[in-house]
Amino acid sequence: MNPYQERARAVRRLVDEARRIEKTGVTTASLDKIGGLLSSLANRADLFPQDEFPLGPDGGIYRLSEDPDHRFALYASAGAPGKKVPPHNHTTWAIIAGVHGAERNVVYERLDNGAREGVVQLREAPTKEKTLKRGDVIAYLPDDFHHIETPAGSGNALHLHFYGLSLEHLPDRVSVDMATGAAKRFMAIPKILTPLLTVQQVKTMLKSGEVFAFFDVREEGEFSTQGHPLFATPLPLSRLEPRVLALLPDPHTRIVLMDSGEEGQLGRAGRAAARLSKLGYTNVAVVKDGLKAWRDAGYEIFTGVNVPSKAFGEVVEHGNDTPRIDAADVQKLLDSKADMVILDSRPLPEFTNMSIPGGVDCPGAELVYRVKDFAPSPDTLVIVNCAGRTRSIIGAQSLINAGLPNKVMALKNGTMGWHLAGLKVARGETKSFGPQGPEAAKFAQAAAANIAKKMNIKKIDKAGLAKLEAKEGPLYRLDVRDPAEYAQGHLKGFRHAAGGQLVQATDQYVGARNATIVLHDNDGVRATMTAHWLMQMGWNEVYVLSHKPVSTELTTEAEARYPKGFAVPTPKSVTAAELHTSLAATLVIDLDTSLRYRDGHVPGAWFAVRANLAKTIPEMLAQQKGTTRIVLISPDGEIAALAAAEAKAAAGGLPVAILAGGMQAWRDAKLALETGHVRMADPPTDVWYRPYDFKEDVEAAMRQYLDWEVDLVPQVERDGDATFSVLKAAGRSGGGH
Repeated sequence: MNPYQERARAVRRLVDEARRIEKTGVTTASLDKIGGLLSSLANRADLFPQDEFPLGPDGGIYRLSEDPDHRFALYASAGAPGKKVPPHNHTTWAIIAGVHGAERNVVYERLDNGAREGVVQLREAPTKEKTLKRGDVIAYLPDDFHHIETPAGSGNALHLHFYGLSLEHLPDRVSVDMATGAAKRFMAIPKILTPLLTVQQVKTMLKSGEVFAFFDVREEGEFSTQGHPLFATPLPLSRLEPRVLALLPDPHTRIVLMDSGEEGQLGRAGRAAARLSKLGYTNVAVVKDGLKAWRDAGYEIFTGVNVPSKAFGEVVEHGNDTPRIDAADVQKLLDSKADMVILDSRPLPEFTNMSIPGGVDCPGAELVYRVKDFAPSPDTLVIVNCAGRTRSIIGAQSLINAGLPNKVMALKNGTMGWHLAGLKVARGETKSFGPQGPEAAKFAQAAAANIAKKMNIKKIDKAGLAKLEAKEGPLYRLDVRDPAEYAQGHLKGFRHAAGGQLVQATDQYVGARNATIVLHDNDGVRATMTAHWLMQMGWNEVYVLSHKPVSTELTTEAEARYPKGFAVPTPKSVTAAELHTSLAATLVIDLDTSLRYRDGHVPGAWFAVRANLAKTIPEMLAQQKGTTRIVLISPDGEIAALAAAEAKAAAGGLPVAILAGGMQAWRDAKLALETGHVRMADPPTDVWYRPYDFKEDVEAAMRQYLDWEVDLVPQVERDGDATFSVLKAAGRSGGGH
């Protein structure tokens, strides 16, 4: 166990025990008991290295723990020699313990009875004064007053401050002017920081095999175009609440947050840390100076999205020389009526949007499971395609690894390559698979058994699953079947992650490096094929659940989207009809993606990114005169509801509401739409634009994207953090990358 894990565990123990003690009442005796626990923690100075808690101009208050209901908040407070905080109360119990340096606590007695508002009369109580050094502790009841200072010559100080309610939820605290007795609100908006890590420390963590989440909280488009570390997972601050639970189901796993590094300690990473803490996540740190520091250290910066998976696909092709075929040659085969089948390895919506004429939709994990239904004869040529390269390569190599006797080839560059060859793509196709036939089942079962033996894939039963569930750390339980099968019934606790998409975009499903993954399907074939790819990608703790559930074990309910105890706010709302009649006096802010905003939004609406509303709302109001209210819009109203409080804080007193039912309600009402990037409070860097999302220069974007994929292999080798190990197809020698 490393020091960060030790600290997180020790903090959790402290809070749990304090919660138990406090139930007996907030008394001097109960606080003394909690103080003893805090003293023991403070004596572990090795768990609180001062470089993680750097001094700012005003010292620094760092959040170590805060309950989701804002109770039992623990902070590390840093102070330079000479730092002095005026006399103040807390309005909740408070306990302080020394870790590094010294902190002088001057205690006061209150002389007045509180009858005069804004006046507090105090006098020092010298016998209660205490200078705290390592392990020393002092406790305060809610109405006690004290002031703290860092003595000159004592060195930089770091002390633990433990409160019965978080500092951000103590609005009635006052500080007192000793000369006049005047009392005023104290620290109305405290600047709470997050412990820091250097990029060198993060790099060491990536190489160590430690289980931790490495989240980049910038918008997805920034993440893609400005670049990121190879194994950083996108978790945009604007979409954090609905995404984080699926990415990290365990609230105690170490989280490392990164932003651009140009925003300071209260930038997006710091704000994300505060939000995560309030969602119940207990072990959060921020990368000091973010991406800027990563770049300055000379570490590799990767552009694009789903980079680990896409880089792995290129490594697979490189390692196996996966057979491929150009679009023009496929067209010749089609023209000659050759015995062939084209299997599109993407989900059905992507296939319907754009496909190869004559193709059939058969997403990645379904290929081995169903191929014999499409190619019963070993003489049939099987061509696998996707939009670009990765799923074509992985899909074709899946069939080869499975021992399919047919000739198998990947369509080089997928539908993009088809388009660039001047060939016409099909639109609106829905041809897909039906029920699995007996020959397909026979082949798939034999192939999966062979792969499982060759890869030494770990299979577990329900008892084995229970053992994994009882262990500490993040556990990802994923059902890799087709979406329709999952919807008809699945084991409770298993999220849906179609196997092909899980391999293609692992960072959309698994947010913790080196975590434990359990895969499930109906008969083990799709789970085994998915597991064999994840293991090659470097996921060592992958298990296949070998269990055929009875009907009573199945549920059709979707898995929880939010951490336990969190509820989406319910701000004031307006109907589509009400908004339509008052557009002229309303600042309408669309919080959907810039891509969907471009393709249709409420007339007059602005596009804005939720994370930037504090800055952009005043700017929008300055440009839109006559505004009497603000209405937020998102696809179904959810993100708008989450953003309402942030918007209200920036609205300058204007009322804020959300559109009930979101943009879908506006469309359902058949009200007019406006298109284009016409009022952009933020640039369209919120999401990654696929090459075919562009309105202009589509071919150039496609070529650039395909070149980018191919170039990932040498960049991954330079980076050095990947542990890819590619299974060689039959007849090839083993090896790794």
